[in-house]
Parts: sequence; C-alpha cells; structure tokens
Amino acid sequence: MGTVSTTVNVSGMTCGHCVSSVSEELEALSGVEKVDVDLKAGGISTVTITSSEALSFAEIGEAVAEAGYLVVATEA
Repeated sequence: MGTVSTTVNVSGMTCGHCVSSVSEELEALSGVEKVDVDLKAGGISTVTITSSEALSFAEIGEAVAEAGYLVVATEA
C-alpha cells in the first residue's frame, strides 16, 4: 500500500523544541511514518505528515493542540 502525505499549517511554533513537541504528538497517531516541519519562527510553519493511511484533520488538529499549537487554514 502507498503512503499518504498531508500538509497542514501550524501557528505559534518558535523553536526546535516546538518542532519536536508537535512531531512527537503527530508521530503518536496511528499510521504516521514521518513528520517534516518547515519552521517559520513566530509565523505559520508548514508541517508535512507522511502516513500509511489518510488522517482526518480532526485527528491532526487534536494532536497539534495537544502539543500546545494551532492548525490554521491555508492562506489563499
């Protein structure tokens, strides 16, 4: 089976510690294989999640909130 790549924007991340908190929570989700974070300190960071199955935005949002951050809508 292939992998699914999901990209979300997360606000409020400022440092490497933020990245590891968010990555840890996301990696704990079922099927997640890899989490890549493009950190924009103080701005909107891009988080790409590679998983073996599609993840719901609710699951992702909860995991990010658990780490203390917020998933935000993509700016058009």
